Amino acid sequence: MKKTIFAFVVLGIMAIACNSPKQKELAKADLPSAADRIERGEFLVATLGCNDCHSPKVMTPRGPVPDPNRLLSGHDSNETLPEYDPQSVGGYVLFNMNGTAAIGPWGTSYAGNLTPDATGIGFWSEEQFVKSIKEGKYKGLDNSRPLLPPMPWEGYSKLPDEDLKAIYAYLKSIKPVKNIVPQAILPGI
Repeated sequence: MKKTIFAFVVLGIMAIACNSPKQKELAKADLPSAADRIERGEFLVATLGCNDCHSPKVMTPRGPVPDPNRLLSGHDSNETLPEYDPQSVGGYVLFNMNGTAAIGPWGTSYAGNLTPDATGIGFWSEEQFVKSIKEGKYKGLDNSRPLLPPMPWEGYSKLPDEDLKAIYAYLKSIKPVKNIVPQAILPGI
């Protein structure tokens, strides 16, 4: 009984400390300000896990990590996916080893090139980028196909426009990588 009361007291103290004005001030201090758009965009790209799907990987002793020479360049245009039998995988979703391609009931989707190269978002406007995330539109264009899974645009659409503009500013500041990502393959094609 004493151990249980002690545990609740410790948890209560921790909750109060984490919600103290000083703790909130420290947490805010660690976040880049909205005024520094590129730095904030870099922070958001890192915390939202954009490299998980949009960067080819290299193998290290600790497992796969984003290839620093191809960050955010999307599915490698030179990588072909192996043949598979849709009947044998049942209700599963398949990912390639890089995490840059996924096969599911929606067809086959490839992570896009987010670098400022012409093969990526080089010609996209800020408005197109925001629209692509807010409305799930391919290339941010009206009358285009929807963004396909596993892109979690529905969750990202809740981000404030200023954060999406910061992500765009950061993406436009990184090294351009020439990489023409294959078009999605929709079911029945």
